[in-house]
Amino acid sequence: MLQTKDIAVVILNWNGKALLEQFLPSVIKYSNDAQIYVADNASIDDSVAFVSEHFPIVKLIQNTENSGYAKGYNNALKRVEEPLLCLLNSDIEVTENWLKPILDEFNTDVNTAIIQPKILDYKNKSHFEYAGAAGGFIDKYGYPYCRGRIFDTLEEDKGQYNDTKTIFWASGACFFIRNSVFKTLNGFDKSYFAHIEEIDLCWRAFNTNYQTKYVGTSTVYHVGGATLSNTNPKKTYLNFRNSLFTLVKNTDSNVFIRTVIRMKLDGVAAIRFLFQLKPQHFFAVLKAHGSFYMNLGRVLKQRRQLPKQSNYYKTNSIVWSYFIKKRTKF
Repeated sequence: MLQTKDIAVVILNWNGKALLEQFLPSVIKYSNDAQIYVADNASIDDSVAFVSEHFPIVKLIQNTENSGYAKGYNNALKRVEEPLLCLLNSDIEVTENWLKPILDEFNTDVNTAIIQPKILDYKNKSHFEYAGAAGGFIDKYGYPYCRGRIFDTLEEDKGQYNDTKTIFWASGACFFIRNSVFKTLNGFDKSYFAHIEEIDLCWRAFNTNYQTKYVGTSTVYHVGGATLSNTNPKKTYLNFRNSLFTLVKNTDSNVFIRTVIRMKLDGVAAIRFLFQLKPQHFFAVLKAHGSFYMNLGRVLKQRRQLPKQSNYYKTNSIVWSYFIKKRTKF
């Protein structure tokens, strides 16, 4: 029977002293006997000294380079031995009793490998937050969406998702996973750097018959975009590129047709950026496709080495449902 002391809450940090100062106290206050780590990605501010001086209860892991979310966590978690891992963004405020419902679910179902809590918007606490909301799903072309958030439409939290439900992917903003499963799946794909790596990991978990769950009786509040804003073209580049990597690596069949259709839809999105007077994002999509082609051989090699399953998607095209049929809620 797993207990709170079996949880490692691991916060990846890069030049985030202000965020640690703001949010780390709530993590310490409400995490009971869990062990808290700050994994520093070679910050050049005084984050490490600040944590060491003001929060001696927190264990520090110091990576030698800023290798992003994916490789940064891969490196740090080699030094974490607790059976349950909670990968927690530095811009999250946790709430009282947030760990107990998660722990109960892991103890109830041994097949549950990954869990996320309810994620609400720190800046608008009555609404779901973009990065994860009430649990993630994916369509047949690899576009992710959430209960409580489809594209840019965010639902108000009225208790409609206060349940425990099997989902397809869990948010990397607050991502619980069994340590043994993380190691079995070889962690995140380090080539992603940041963004979509948690969806790729959950997809590989699904294809290996592990379950991912959402537990709506645990709540956290996420600022979102604190490290890389939605207005940053680099985020657009990583999202589009990494989504293509993930689709090709993990989809079960008709991968060529699905990828071609996906890239055409990406082209429509790029043109939309032009109409929105966002030329940098237009070029970010083109750059993402260029990088995808350059890395295609490596990605196809990964695909041949990974198991596949069908029936991974709940809707044929979330783009069609949202933009054409105007379905804005899950």
